[in-house]
Amino acid sequence: MKAKDFDRKFDRGEDVSSDLDLSKARRPGEEQRRVNVDFPVWVIESLDREARRLGVTRQSVIKVWIAERLEKTYS
Repeated sequence: MKAKDFDRKFDRGEDVSSDLDLSKARRPGEEQRRVNVDFPVWVIESLDREARRLGVTRQSVIKVWIAERLEKTYS
């Protein structure tokens, strides 16, 4: 499909999702890199308690808390 045909279809409000190859789509700024952090045992135990309470993983708790703190710091 040519770009002008795609644009015309999009401008008419038609669904263009079947015309896209989303297999390699990426959200800018959302790439991930692994980091290793050492915590005292009491911190890990506290994180695990909170994770169980929320029904999520320890990693999820850490990510959310850090993201919340960064948003607060830079807003």
